[in-house]
Parts: sequence; C-alpha cells; structure tokens
Amino acid sequence: MVAIFVHITKTIMQDFWNERYNREEYVYGEAPNDYFRQQLAALTPGRILMPLEGEGRNAVYAAGLGWQVDAFDMSVEGKRKALLLAEKNNVAINYEVGELSDMQYAAGTYDAVALVFAHFPESRKEAYHHRLNSYVRKGGIVILEAFSKRHLQYNSVNPSAGGPRDEGMLYNEDELRNYFKDFDITELYETDTELREGAFHNGMAAVIRLTARKR
Repeated sequence: MVAIFVHITKTIMQDFWNERYNREEYVYGEAPNDYFRQQLAALTPGRILMPLEGEGRNAVYAAGLGWQVDAFDMSVEGKRKALLLAEKNNVAINYEVGELSDMQYAAGTYDAVALVFAHFPESRKEAYHHRLNSYVRKGGIVILEAFSKRHLQYNSVNPSAGGPRDEGMLYNEDELRNYFKDFDITELYETDTELREGAFHNGMAAVIRLTARKR
C-alpha cells in the first residue's frame, strides 16, 4: 500500500509541474535567483549540481559562468524549457528527469550544490539532504534559498507568492543547522523579501538563506 501511495503521489506531482511548465513563458522568469547569483560570484567555477531545477534559469546562468552543470527535476516539461533556455544562451547543461531517488551521482563529485526553492516532503527531508550532502566534495559549497515556515503568512493571502502550503515542507534555522552539521555554516538567516521571479514567485515572501562549506 505504501508503494502504491508513493507512486500516486509522484504521478500527481509530475502532472502538476508538467502542467505549470507547459506554456510559452518561463513561469519563474529567465533570470537567476538573486541570492544564488550573489553567492556564486564568490566561487571559482567547477562542477555544480542543481536539484529540482525546473525551467533551468539557475543552471543556465551557472553554465554561462563556466560551471559544468548537472540538473534534475521530475518534470519533462521543465527539462524541455531548460534545454531551450540553454540553447538561447549558447550554453550546455546536463539535465535528467526523475526524483532524487532515481539519480546515480557519485559521492564527493561536486564543488557546489545549489538548492533554490527545492522543497521536499517532510517525511523525506532529512534523508534527502543527507544524500545530497554526500555528493559534495570536502571543501565544497552548498547554496540554499527556500521559503521559511513563516512564509505561510504570505502565500495564504497571495497565492502568487508561491511556495508549499504544507508547513512541513518549509524550513527554519534549527532544521538547517541539523541538516548541515557536517558543514561550516558561513551564512544562515531568515528575511522577508519581495520576489519578482515570474508569475509564481511574485510578492512578499519569507525566505531562509544558507551558504555552507563541507568539512
């Protein structure tokens, strides 16, 4: 029964994201996330992993700076849009379709992992972060921006603000300190900001930001 439930849930989420991305415009815009862009500017290009990368705006930006980019998402429409954006910007990215559990990345492969609004079911969050952390080499960096638990005050009144309505999928500082206890956290804070990232990240939001280096 558990396997059937997981399969149904996965199918529902795939259908949701395929429907969202199946339109001409880029629903989160074509420009990279500001926090990701700022943190990436301080790093020497290497190999980067972009989980839940959607339409590819951040992956394409990183590739344009000389990063070797691996990305994945469960949406085939997301991949289609990402590859179109890469072609438009004359860069190459490696993009796979599937969930994290489907991926076969090697431990210690990446100089950076970027989690830009990558939200996981509460029951899998800790295990997923542990797995993603294993892909980072010693001295490698994790860059994260996500919606904080306080974001419910915004997307409950403005659906265009985006983000999960399930508090368990959102983050707080204590949670991230636990997930990244094997890292030196150089920056971790929550803030309110006005997002202007396409039609579905549009308005005031409560976000949490982290940059950490693996010991």
